[in-house]
This record gives sequence, C-alpha cells and structure tokens, in this order.
Amino acid sequence: MTAGPQDQILDRRELAAALLKALDMRHEVLDAIVDSDDHDAAVRTVSGLLETTPPNAEVVLSLQLGRLTRLERDRLSDEVTNLDATLKWLPEQRPFATGTGVRLRPFSPSESDAELFRQRSAEQVDDSGSPWSEDRVENERRAGLKRVDDETAAWFVAENTAGDQPERVGLVFGELSGSEVDLAVWVAPTVRKQGYGTAVIKLSRPELAAYFPGTVVVVRSPA
Repeated sequence: MTAGPQDQILDRRELAAALLKALDMRHEVLDAIVDSDDHDAAVRTVSGLLETTPPNAEVVLSLQLGRLTRLERDRLSDEVTNLDATLKWLPEQRPFATGTGVRLRPFSPSESDAELFRQRSAEQVDDSGSPWSEDRVENERRAGLKRVDDETAAWFVAENTAGDQPERVGLVFGELSGSEVDLAVWVAPTVRKQGYGTAVIKLSRPELAAYFPGTVVVVRSPA
C-alpha cells in the first residue's frame, strides 16, 4: 500500500520537525546516545526524548556532525513552515496522527475485544436501515474470527499506549479479496478527530504486508 499525498507530507513534516528538535536539543541527544547500551536502546531513548517515531529516531542517529549548523537549523525550520502550509490540519491539532503512542495488536476472542466490536457494530445498519441485531453482531464477530484463523483476514485492535494501561481506541479490519485487501478502520467516538485514523492506517501498512504479501490494499474508512 502506498501513502497518499497528505500522509507523505505529514511523514516528511514529522521527520523535518524531529531533526530540527534534535539540533535544538543536540546536547541532550548526544548524552542520551552515549549513555545507551546499544543502538536499539539509543533509538528507543532518542525516540522518547524527541517524542517521535523510531524510524525518525534512526534518521537522527545517522545525522552527520557536519549538519549541526545554524544554516541547517534554519533550513529545517523553513521546511516545516512550508509543509505546514500544505496540510489540511497540523499534527498539534491531531496529536496521534504520527503514530507515536499508538500500536496495533491482533484482535482476540476475549470479552473485552468483543465489547469493543459491539461498540463498533452499534453504528452499523442493515440494508433496510435498521441497526444490527445482537445475533447479527455476534455472528459477524465469530465469522471474522474464523476468517482470521483461515488467514483470509487480519483484524487488529488499536491502542493508545501513553497511559499506565493501554487504552483501546479503535479497530482495524483487513479482508483478503483476490489480490486485494480491503482495509476498514473504526475509531471510537470519544477519541475521534485526534489523528488515530491516520495513525492506524499508517501502522497497518507493514502489518498487512506481512500477512498478505504481494497484495494491493484498498482503504475504505470508516468501518
């Protein structure tokens, strides 16, 4: 699955912002790297320090010393400003859009995941416009779990990991159809407009590529 224009702009904007922040915090970043046990630990520490994704932290770690200049900081600052002007909304307005603090885990048969599925299904209607019945919801859940077992579907729970305990914030449904995978995303009503939809679509790309290699992912959202 390829990223859309807005996703590409957002990704570049977040990388430029991470590099700019790393230059402004160069002493703290260098201390964090020197104090890390190994490369992976350094990536985790820098990622947390800069509040950015691990891939962006990797780029920061590979930053050449010759770029630690005022000219480079000014260039990155201008790039962030220019990219902001092209975005429909800023990351500050939807803080989870970058994927930081968000993760996907496989949907399970547990009662807690079933309850989340029921919350999502409360917004679904049948062909006559009537809400799904309890039996319909349960049948849909069981059928989905069977498709997951048959490896013709991949369902995930989206979680916010920023707190002491992970908070379930949405569901992701990947359904195999020939050489395509239909991707549907549902975000809980109480946390919408915070960037979770953008984040989970981004996080779904490598997950679905691993489950269904060589397929084309078609996004249809919301679920």
